[in-house]
Amino acid sequence: MSIKTIALAILLAASGMAYAAPRAFVTNQLDNSVSVIDTERQKIVETVKVTGKPAGVAVNAPRKQIYISTPEAGGFAVIDRDSLKVLRTVKVGGASLGIAVDKAGEQVFVADWYENTVAVFDTENFAKSAVIAVGKSPSGMIVSPDNKWLYVANRVDDSVSQIDLKKLAIRNTTKVGAHPFGIAVDGKGKRLYAANVESNDVTVLDTRRLKKIATIKVGARPYAVTLAMNDSLLFVTNQDEGTVSAIDTSTLKTLAVIEVGDKPEGIATHPDDRFVYVANWFDNNVSVIDAQSLQVVNTIATGEGSRAFGVFISP
Repeated sequence: MSIKTIALAILLAASGMAYAAPRAFVTNQLDNSVSVIDTERQKIVETVKVTGKPAGVAVNAPRKQIYISTPEAGGFAVIDRDSLKVLRTVKVGGASLGIAVDKAGEQVFVADWYENTVAVFDTENFAKSAVIAVGKSPSGMIVSPDNKWLYVANRVDDSVSQIDLKKLAIRNTTKVGAHPFGIAVDGKGKRLYAANVESNDVTVLDTRRLKKIATIKVGARPYAVTLAMNDSLLFVTNQDEGTVSAIDTSTLKTLAVIEVGDKPEGIATHPDDRFVYVANWFDNNVSVIDAQSLQVVNTIATGEGSRAFGVFISP
């Protein structure tokens, strides 16, 4: 174990968090697997075989399950968080990509890239309960903290839709930048951030009316976003630059551009709210960023084609 890794482990232990060894579930699309990282020990503890070119990840904390979208298989796999066994696979339709789960752990939502829909499944027996028509090529999805809304990025339509989770119907849709992909919402549910791949920027929306607040220029082909440090910092993966932009959410100014691996895609924040994990697709690894120092403090080798699209760290 390197000095840097030991130091990071000490930092994690000293943070006083109430989480017992959170795990990161990183999809490796090109070798049909999921790397499971013990974030306390900073090492891979298991590699789970998942066929169908796994891409998206959602964590169901109440049920202790992890959902992995499989675009080539048109569905998703269900992994037990503790045993790390695949419990079952579920068929959705065309090409499942974005995946999310409600706060109660009762429903899982799957974006179908080809069918322009979001399918809703219960998490008791995984029966399909609804299919909601959205915009073209739905991708990133996130549930609001109050569990009232599901937000969906419609990539080809350059828009974000807001779905009422009681009615399972669209309440509002608004235009953002060109080809939105990854999205995030803050802890109060007041702001939504959308990474726009083709316009090289992030759209900031007021969720009350789904109105645009600002547009933030970032690096080339921003893919996904996450928040850290009590929502004071926004982190954005810039695919074509091998970097992550760190943005002050109060001023909406870029504080740092952090070099990570080649083709960074998925990004998620550890439950301690300090360490940010970045999946690097071309380098087959994960960069760990300390949100306090805004520096990479570790790199963990994973599998081929690491994407980890979604919220991929489980408490």
